[in-house]
Amino acid sequence: MAPSRIMAEADSDSPALPIFPTIAISVPEAVRLGFKIGIAYHHATGMSESITDTFGRRLRDLRISVTDRCNFRCRYCMPREKFAEDFEFLRREMLLSFEEINRCVAALLPLGVEKVRITGGEPLLRRDLANLVAMLSAYGIDMALTTNGALLSKYALVLSKAGLNRVTVSLDALDDETFRGMNDMNDKKMSLQQILNGIESATDAGLEVKINCVVRAGVNEHVILQLVEYFRHTPHVLRFIEFMDVGMTNEWRWDEVVTSERILSIIGEVYPLNPIKRSYPGEVAERYLFADGGGEIGIISSVSKPFCGDCSRARISADGKIYTCLFAAEGHDLREVIRGGASDEEVREFMRNIWHHRDDRYSELRSATTTTAEKIEMSYIGG
Repeated sequence: MAPSRIMAEADSDSPALPIFPTIAISVPEAVRLGFKIGIAYHHATGMSESITDTFGRRLRDLRISVTDRCNFRCRYCMPREKFAEDFEFLRREMLLSFEEINRCVAALLPLGVEKVRITGGEPLLRRDLANLVAMLSAYGIDMALTTNGALLSKYALVLSKAGLNRVTVSLDALDDETFRGMNDMNDKKMSLQQILNGIESATDAGLEVKINCVVRAGVNEHVILQLVEYFRHTPHVLRFIEFMDVGMTNEWRWDEVVTSERILSIIGEVYPLNPIKRSYPGEVAERYLFADGGGEIGIISSVSKPFCGDCSRARISADGKIYTCLFAAEGHDLREVIRGGASDEEVREFMRNIWHHRDDRYSELRSATTTTAEKIEMSYIGG
């Protein structure tokens, strides 16, 4: 099959940029040029800065949803009774185009963004996603993607060739009954083995793979050790996530949270663990190494040990709204700014103003009152 073609050209709104001719290049060629283009961009603009919010937290990570649709109906994210077949998802024209997403990233990079993660919904449902990856990887930034893994075998290689660095796969069980109970998919065509094959394909394609498991009391606690034993002595980092009160539809309850302390106790009774330092400021997972050298696990404790204090993430929804917290109620309409003809500097100023006024710390303030307050759905803005 002939390689996908993309167009690379200078952004006329970027001041003092060197003139890059318009050229047609293949996805692999774009990847090879990526770091050179990224470096040239930052040197040419001379506008690199680090913006901070009201608590001194800098903007570092940008998570971009490319669709609000998903082929799973996980109970903790997108319960079937709330997202039925007649649910009205975003129409095509409401979504940011790949060119608009690329424009947003190019404009925001000088504000300190170092990492971009593509999310959904299920991002692999978005047609020709590798073209977007190729566009963004050309800036020489860390590129990651979160997926349920069902389509990963099909797309892992092309995504890797397009410049994707890492993939995080959601996997909440290792037996079909629990697997289907968590994602509410009774379609026999959608199997657990399909996800495991996707993880293997991603590894073969050269992608770094992390595994995320949401643990819900009384539902899948029993899989904790099963997953540990499956992924020990592999290159993959397994991470357990406390069940969170995201959105308004997952029927979250305090008594269904399996805390990080409990998860560590379950694992530690069989496989002793040693804590290690976080890789960078703002990393959400507490990291541990198996004492016997069996690899690494992580725990994400948004409920029992909130990490709002150094949160460095901004999210862009599929229809172009900026959210500064996973638990936010409202976003800021970046799509309107972009489609209204704003220059790159005007886009940056829009983001500066949002971030400078940011004071979110939902998880630190979590209470009986906040858990019932209006919040955007995670399937809309990505996890």
